[in-house]
Amino acid sequence: MARRYVDRRHAGTALAERLAHLADDRSVLVLGLPRGGVPVAAEVARVLGSPLDVFLVRKLGVPGREELAMGAIASGGVLTVNDDVVAALNISDTMMEVVVAREHKELARREHLYRGDRPQLDLKGKTVVLVDDGLATGATMRAAVASAKLKDAGKTIVAVPVGAPQVCAELAQEADEVVSVLTPGKLIAVGFWYQDFSQVTDDEVSALLETRAG
Repeated sequence: MARRYVDRRHAGTALAERLAHLADDRSVLVLGLPRGGVPVAAEVARVLGSPLDVFLVRKLGVPGREELAMGAIASGGVLTVNDDVVAALNISDTMMEVVVAREHKELARREHLYRGDRPQLDLKGKTVVLVDDGLATGATMRAAVASAKLKDAGKTIVAVPVGAPQVCAELAQEADEVVSVLTPGKLIAVGFWYQDFSQVTDDEVSALLETRAG
């Protein structure tokens, strides 16, 4: 099966086409989930003519199997837990607390690094477009949606270049809208759908935000 996107910028262009109805809507705020979602979001924001910012979310990886999400945290004290994973792997409360504490430190570090002295995001009444480079388990995006709602967002739109169909369907029950350009029956991995899926650095995220933040 041929891979669909050259890189995250290409994916962002394709995603922006699906969001064209939001172009020049002054209520729209495009928020990228770091780090991989920010380059995608930057392209979406550029095409739509919307401001760009970052929405801090951290996956809670299972110790020793960090790629497997047992939950996620987001700015504003939001914690979501994947009950199925926690039950299946018998994750203790102590283990969860240790991981949450560690990821809160990283969340705070990135908040300072990416946002600096800029004021906290005001999402009240905004049409918030939450962008990532793909949806596999949906753990981080679920936390982002919950946090956006707590911040009184007027509308929450989940937007990704590629997503697992079941995860997209589940998120559609939580967000106002879910847009996924590709929903392959077998996701395999998000990176499979990119020719270039190299890691995005903190410097790249900061540079994109400095250019597009509105």
